[in-house]
Amino acid sequence: MSGRKQFDVDAALDRAMRVFWQLGYADASLDALGSATGLGRGSLYGTFGTKEVLFRRCLDHYSSIYGAQYEHALCAHPHDPVRAVQAFFDVTLDRIADPSVPGGCLIAQSAAQSPTLTQDSGMQVRGLLETQRRRIRTALTHTQADTATLDELATYVVAVNQSLAVLSRAGAPVAELRVVARLAATTVAHTLATAATPDVAETGFPPGTPGQ
Repeated sequence: MSGRKQFDVDAALDRAMRVFWQLGYADASLDALGSATGLGRGSLYGTFGTKEVLFRRCLDHYSSIYGAQYEHALCAHPHDPVRAVQAFFDVTLDRIADPSVPGGCLIAQSAAQSPTLTQDSGMQVRGLLETQRRRIRTALTHTQADTATLDELATYVVAVNQSLAVLSRAGAPVAELRVVARLAATTVAHTLATAATPDVAETGFPPGTPGQ
């Protein structure tokens, strides 16, 4: 049909996303993006606009893929927040172990290169991290811990999650990363258990222990 684009825009966006994911925003040249997508500079600009606009669309594309997976993992265990956190980490670890995608995480990669981003792109990256934190915080809601503790735990889980991505880029084996995730889940479990039994937190002993 006359005027119809002769390529798959979504497929091109996915390939561009992998370039930003692998190289980072600063090193993702137009030549690299064009080579990956099969588009010349004119077609690249005509289809996606500027490099920054393309980058931001890639961030949205990435978050739609993995955000949905995180959401599903967390919602699968509505009455078991620790298992939900473990499932959350499993999404990250499975992605890290997947040889068909670049190592690490596009969001972690972009956050590390924040000084090279525009204000709008930097805000989008921070917003995606905040979305991740809110998902975790929601999964922790149905516990007896106080609000401050749950807020801190949500931030902690996001920090560990981003660390897994950074360590994977540095070459850490997936087996080691699974140990990190397991210990983080144990920390979450211990913190929630302690917060649910304030007498233990205050005295170091469960209620009714002889010698108190």
